[in-house]
Amino acid sequence: MYKKSKLKNGVRIILAPMKSTKTVTVLVMVGTGSKNENEKNRGISHFLEHMFFKGTKKRPTTLDISKELDSIGGIYNAFTGKECTGFWAKVDSKHCDLALDVVSDMLLNSNFDADEIKREKGTILEELNMYLDNPIMHVSDLFENLLYKKQPLGYDELGNKKTISSVVKKDFLNYYKKYYTGNNTVIVIAGNFNEKEIKNKIKKYFNITRKNATKKYNRTYDKQTKPNIFLEHKKTDQTHLCLGVRGYNVNHKDKYILSVLSIILGGNMSSRLFISVREKRGLAYYIYTSSETYKDVGYLVARSGVNNKKCLEAIKIILDEFKKVKEEKISAEEIKRAKDYLKGQAIISLESSNSVANFFAGQELSTGKILTPEEKFAKIDAVTADDLQRVARDIFVNDKLNLALIGPFKNKKAFEKILKF
Repeated sequence: MYKKSKLKNGVRIILAPMKSTKTVTVLVMVGTGSKNENEKNRGISHFLEHMFFKGTKKRPTTLDISKELDSIGGIYNAFTGKECTGFWAKVDSKHCDLALDVVSDMLLNSNFDADEIKREKGTILEELNMYLDNPIMHVSDLFENLLYKKQPLGYDELGNKKTISSVVKKDFLNYYKKYYTGNNTVIVIAGNFNEKEIKNKIKKYFNITRKNATKKYNRTYDKQTKPNIFLEHKKTDQTHLCLGVRGYNVNHKDKYILSVLSIILGGNMSSRLFISVREKRGLAYYIYTSSETYKDVGYLVARSGVNNKKCLEAIKIILDEFKKVKEEKISAEEIKRAKDYLKGQAIISLESSNSVANFFAGQELSTGKILTPEEKFAKIDAVTADDLQRVARDIFVNDKLNLALIGPFKNKKAFEKILKF
């Protein structure tokens, strides 16, 4: 059960009471991320997320902010995505007011001090170096770079060293005023709280005066006529790869079919790719698939780390498994296992107040329409073998194939020969 309302300043409020828990999560999600950036300010969404923790008028330093939530055993963090940015605190329900106070203070009263900005540049540059040194994480960014080329959705959320080093206080203020507005903000309170009092408390703490956000919308386009390959040469003991295809946006009627197909292919330890690549042949330690849905576009991708000398073999096997679901109908038993896995994972995650908060906020920002778990489960249950084969035949075609790879390779020719159905 949940209740949705809107304040006069445009802020959307979602209340999700959970009487079975002793915690409460305060989550604020704003409809902006790296997709709203340009070549000059790449990474500013993520940098700004960091700056909210650097001091307010009421809490001048990072320590002043963190010690209040630490002193009650609270869990708190923030995240920046391609299309949204979130800030949250999860606390013992008796400390709900403190969570509201701290999170709102950070978002509405941050100082964006110039000296703090200068210091934080070093922190973010090291965060960027960490990702660049970790091919498991970095190859996923390369895959989206390959899909969307120079479009903002293809940008890394962290930005690059040039833009991180060049941003100044004025850039933060301009971006903040443009996107951190009432009608671009969703607040979710999930957990054990007093429903009669909470709405007035939200009005008190989140008095956002900037109501209207910019109407400009950075649309992303899928443009591809042949298989695409990107190789990042690096001396590694293992080749890390993303092999996938273009899929569907968040509002597409077939997105639930794609989710079920993703589980069958590589969603768990009994999936086809896990068995064929890891268990039968020992080619990889990790191998899995996932599907991503953005507002305009989406994709399905298999990720793996394999022996350098057996990289081509692993790619062929992944392509073979993709091809099989096009040519042969999936059994009712296998489909049922995938559906039950999806539903079971959702039920487990929704026992946590912070997961419930993300469940509602994510839907509200991405589609403006909230489905309950039961409504989502009904759509999953409706998927048939014919649906799965139809979607497989639609997405697993040569002109939607993409391969991003990090390893000791410089020549694409060997990969070009096998990257086809």
